[in-house]
Amino acid sequence: MFQMKSVEMVHWDFWQRLAVPLDAQIVTIIGPNGSGKTTLLDAMRTLLAIKCSGKRDYKRYVRNNREPFAYLRGVVDNPRRPSGGLYPTPFFPIVSDAVTLLCRIKKQGGDWVRHYAILDGDVPLELAEAQAQWLGVQEYRRRLEVAGLTPAVGEVLALEQGDTDKLTEYSPKQLLDLVFQVFGDKDVLDNYQRARDEQRATELELEALTRQEEALEARVETMKTRAGRFLEWRQLSQTIRRLQDEALPVLAYLDGKSALGQTWQNYRAAYGQLSRTRREHHDTLQLVAKLKAAEVAAGEARQAAEQARLQAQEQFMAAKAEHASVSGQLKERDRLQALASREYGADAAALSDKLSGLRSEAEQLKDGLRDLNRQRVDLKNHVEALEIGRGRSPEEVRQFKAALDEANIGHAMLSDIIEVMDAGWQGAVEAMLRPYRHVVLLENPQQKGEAWRLGEKLRFRHFVVPERSSPPPARKGSLLEVIRFSANAPDWLYQQLNKVSRVENAQAGAAVDGDWITRDGYFRERRGARHIGVAAHEFAFGEGARQSRLLALRDELKQLNVRILADEERLVAITREAAGLAEYLGGMDAIRQLDSRAEEFAALAARLDSLQAQQQELGAQLAEASATKDAADQRYSDARLEHDRICQREQESLSRYDGKRQEVENSRRQLRRLLAELREWAERLPADALAAEHVAALEEEYESAADARHQLNYLQERLQGGEWETDESVLALRDKLADDLAQIDRERQRRQSEVDRSRELTDDARAAYMGKLRATVRAYGANIKRLGELAGIGVDVELPTLENDDAALAQAGLTLRFNFDQKGLMGMNDGEASGGQQVMKSLILLIGLMMDEANPSGFVFIDEPFAHLDIFNIDRVAGFLKATEAQYLITTPNTHNINIFAPSELTLATRKKRPGEQWAPPILQTRRRVDAPQADPQA
Repeated sequence: MFQMKSVEMVHWDFWQRLAVPLDAQIVTIIGPNGSGKTTLLDAMRTLLAIKCSGKRDYKRYVRNNREPFAYLRGVVDNPRRPSGGLYPTPFFPIVSDAVTLLCRIKKQGGDWVRHYAILDGDVPLELAEAQAQWLGVQEYRRRLEVAGLTPAVGEVLALEQGDTDKLTEYSPKQLLDLVFQVFGDKDVLDNYQRARDEQRATELELEALTRQEEALEARVETMKTRAGRFLEWRQLSQTIRRLQDEALPVLAYLDGKSALGQTWQNYRAAYGQLSRTRREHHDTLQLVAKLKAAEVAAGEARQAAEQARLQAQEQFMAAKAEHASVSGQLKERDRLQALASREYGADAAALSDKLSGLRSEAEQLKDGLRDLNRQRVDLKNHVEALEIGRGRSPEEVRQFKAALDEANIGHAMLSDIIEVMDAGWQGAVEAMLRPYRHVVLLENPQQKGEAWRLGEKLRFRHFVVPERSSPPPARKGSLLEVIRFSANAPDWLYQQLNKVSRVENAQAGAAVDGDWITRDGYFRERRGARHIGVAAHEFAFGEGARQSRLLALRDELKQLNVRILADEERLVAITREAAGLAEYLGGMDAIRQLDSRAEEFAALAARLDSLQAQQQELGAQLAEASATKDAADQRYSDARLEHDRICQREQESLSRYDGKRQEVENSRRQLRRLLAELREWAERLPADALAAEHVAALEEEYESAADARHQLNYLQERLQGGEWETDESVLALRDKLADDLAQIDRERQRRQSEVDRSRELTDDARAAYMGKLRATVRAYGANIKRLGELAGIGVDVELPTLENDDAALAQAGLTLRFNFDQKGLMGMNDGEASGGQQVMKSLILLIGLMMDEANPSGFVFIDEPFAHLDIFNIDRVAGFLKATEAQYLITTPNTHNINIFAPSELTLATRKKRPGEQWAPPILQTRRRVDAPQADPQA
């Protein structure tokens, strides 16, 4: 490396023009604070294109003098390198001993701009401007770096005032990096690292390319899938078109012809059955009309018999009443005769008591007759209701039915829709249905909420059922078999009746598995057997029940009439006897009364005999009329039951007739449809479609038109329900993506092979360079050990382990320990060293960087290295500096001990600018005098 010879400054800070010699090994710059010591060092730093100290820069210095330009000129040596080679001197191709470095700073575009030049020899400033080939800052630094001023040395030269011991604060890793920078190995390592970074970047690119290839591969697979869907769609479309245009018309035409013939035969057969069913239904209708006429005639005969019975009853009752009246009058005769036969003057008190008892009994009979007459009226009303087809219901049922009618809720009673077809099982049916005789069936199930609300309000104890269904087929031998329903009933009722079997007696029922019932109502269920029969006058279901109740009520009415007549006769007798007693007690003579009424009593006796004969004759007529009425009732009931049975059969016949008619109509519509389809398929037949070979091939592939249509529907549903590709361009896109994938794969493989080869070459080259790095570290260790010997300091160097491994190189560091005055080893910055020892450490580390056999000497800026040092350490540092070969430019304040001048060969004294003056005074120079060597006395 080169050394400084002189420096010249023009318009630098407050110096107008000043030249300073630097041709000595140790140059001491002394002066008070603010006199320009650091300014002089910053001038040399700016001349060398390195940064100034602290926060200063060159612009600060050139602005102070308010001149538009400034010049810095330095003369450095250009020694020949011992090793020679392609660059024998630092500033080759300049080979002269001196080189001029020039820096021009001037204002340009409102800002300060600097340019540099390197001139051959010691060129004065007045001539240098004309000879200079100006360089930019970066090019100038590159030329100085070739001359030995590396960026690492520049960092050392830019150390601030009092920071000479900063090197001791470096970590082992930082110190090793500094060594490699100064000796040029850092750039090589950086180049290796850049190569590795480029390899990593290439690997990342390969990974990205691999991901791109994977993504493209996924796209290729997707396009293959889409292409497959397109090919499948095209095949499905072609198959569907073939089925629609070729297979289906032929097969449908052939199947249509076959189906048309079969349907025509079915139509003719169904039409024949319809004709027979129509005749059967017509015959049934005639029978219904005939039985209806018989029922009407029987009804008219029953009414006529009832009229005759009523007329005979009225005549009988009139004759009986007249006979009773005559008999009562004759009883008065008998009473008078009895009174006349007794002696007059009987006990009047006893007769009065008897009269009082007769009158009391008469009042009781009147009250009883009033009750009996009311009962007779109720029975007559009930009989009249049953005669016109209506029965009487309990009061609570009538109230609930009235509430439903008022709420417009359609309903029917279960007892109104049931008819027992076999009168012999009327008692069994009544026994089973007795709990349900007042069940209410709703016409509209949607009204159940309102109906239930009314039932809850009126506390109706019987079921209100909204759900109704048609009767199921009756099981043979079940109780349901003898019952006909005129309307739908609850399903649970059907099930209950259908599971009960009819048996003649309990002995026959013992052999039956399940529930059974006898004719008179002996019932067996899961809990056991018991009698649940109902009296005939309590029957409630069907015409048989009505007739039974009607007969029972008529018998009851007859008995009530007989009782009323007896009570009335007794009342008349008591009344007359009471009147007679009253008259007797009034003083009338019984014999006189008999005499006065003898003719009356004789006429009454004669009338009584004729009335007796008439009453017997009318009684016989009444009995005959009643028998005739009963026979008429039975004939009417039988005619009505027979008419109901035939009506049921007529409904069944009508249902069969409607079914056959619907079947014929369906066959007729099917024929028309088949003919229309046959014409349509015939129009769609392609040419030569019915050729035997073609038809045989189609029938072999498809069994029938239905099979072809099923296959067509399946394919159409599959075509409509699937996600298909319909663009043929997917095939070309699939092929293109496959080609792109192949190209990317080839490119990736090629680049992967290049990366693998580059990694292998880089690793091999760096492994070979490890020897150079180890030699550099050993050389630096030898330098600082030699410098330590010069300074009387023991230096222990722990060389790092340098291997061809990124982790090992990243962790490698240079560890140094120092031994001052044989007091033991201490570290770089462990706090045990004094200020002077820290300065000695830094100087050893710093100067060791300058000791390069290929690039010897060099220069160092040391700003106030003697700060905070005692006299002994100042002398020690001064002795050390003398023992080295480097050039030192040292600053120091003028307050230090004079020992600081001991090593100096040239002393520069700076002075402060005087107040009022524009320029600072020049720098004073003092050079150490060197005595001439004395001659050898033995020479």
